[in-house]
Formats: sequence, structure tokens, C-alpha cells
Amino acid sequence: MINGIFLVLLSIIAVPSLVLSKKPNAKELLEKIEPYQGWIGLIFCILGVWGIITSIINLGWLTTAPIWWITLAAGSVVQATLGFMLGSGLMNKLFMGKNPEAQKRAAELRSKIAPKQGKLGILGLAVGVWMIVASFLFTIS
Repeated sequence: MINGIFLVLLSIIAVPSLVLSKKPNAKELLEKIEPYQGWIGLIFCILGVWGIITSIINLGWLTTAPIWWITLAAGSVVQATLGFMLGSGLMNKLFMGKNPEAQKRAAELRSKIAPKQGKLGILGLAVGVWMIVASFLFTIS
């Protein structure tokens, strides 16, 4: 359930235009979060990668809880991707500061993903809500 909540919050940060169209006064809150957006993205990218690793380690869930496994894997992929998009600037600065070739590759990857950020954010909202609902419907014993 906590992964679903985190994914919904990350998606809200990733798609500010969607939030602002529904609540114009949310602009102040989003402006307060903006300086921390890189760190938020980095943390969620790491959590998303960890979720992907967890879903690979637990491939056995496909036989016992396939819906939950697919939900975990999809949520983790969306979380890692949105986290990468939000934290790419900070990641370049921290991890690839002295390697221009790596910075160039990361910039190319981000430019390919950037046009899809809105769709990924909406997908993240949907998957996050489903993760919350699925955590109540399906339990893994």
C-alpha cells in the first residue's frame, strides 16, 4: 500500500499541469517542493529500481499471486522512470560530474522519455491507485 501512495505522490509532482488544472491554489505547494525535486526523483528512482529487483527475485509470485506481481512490477517500472526524469539533473551532477560521455547518454535518454512524462504521470496515478486497492484485495501469505 505504501508503494501505491508513494507512486501517487510522485505522479502528482511529475504532472503539475494536471494538478494545477484541477486546483489552481496548488501552485504554491508545487513551488515549495520544486527545490527538492531532484532529491525526490533520486530517492524514488532508487526505490523503483529496488522494486524491480524485488519483483525479479519473487518471480514465484507469478504462480501464486500473478495480479499482485504484475502490479508490483508495473508500479516499480513507472516509479523508477518518473524518479529518473525528476532526478536526472541531480543524478548527472552527483554521479556523472566528470564523465561527459555518460552525461551525454543520460541527456539523450531523458530527451527520449521527456515527451512521455505527462502520460507516465497519469499512468503512475492509475497504477498507484490500483496498488492501494490491490493491497486490500490481495494478500500474499
